[in-house]
Amino acid sequence: MSRFRLAALLRLRLAERDQRRLDLAKALRAVQILQQQQAEVVQEEAQWLAQVRDLLAPGPTDLDAVLAMYRYAAVLRGRLQQLASQLAEVQREAQRRRTALVEADRQVRVLEKLVQRQAQAERCQALRREAQRLDEAALAGYLRRQEVKP
Repeated sequence: MSRFRLAALLRLRLAERDQRRLDLAKALRAVQILQQQQAEVVQEEAQWLAQVRDLLAPGPTDLDAVLAMYRYAAVLRGRLQQLASQLAEVQREAQRRRTALVEADRQVRVLEKLVQRQAQAERCQALRREAQRLDEAALAGYLRRQEVKP
């Protein structure tokens, strides 16, 4: 394969690897956002618990408020379950993208190694040609000296 084809293919693979990096970064950012949302819901749940304790303190109790608080707790639990499900899905996607990035990076390394080998082979071939040219020049000089001696 010519050097130019390899260079074009290498540029293509590098662009693909860069795209895979961006895809993985987006997935990791989505994981981070979901984890942050989970932390916020857990914090809301802690606040809810404090409010429930206040409502259930000794003295008159507003049953409607208590029922509303428990309904709110159910909403929070549902939200946590939804976030956990989304987080698991996004983490699977991030892992899939991480695997794609590893594969793209492997392909780039293979092509880079091939380009290096090709460049080394071209250097060796150029050195052989140069050595052959020098040998021919030395032989021609020797033959000229031999012709002059008789």
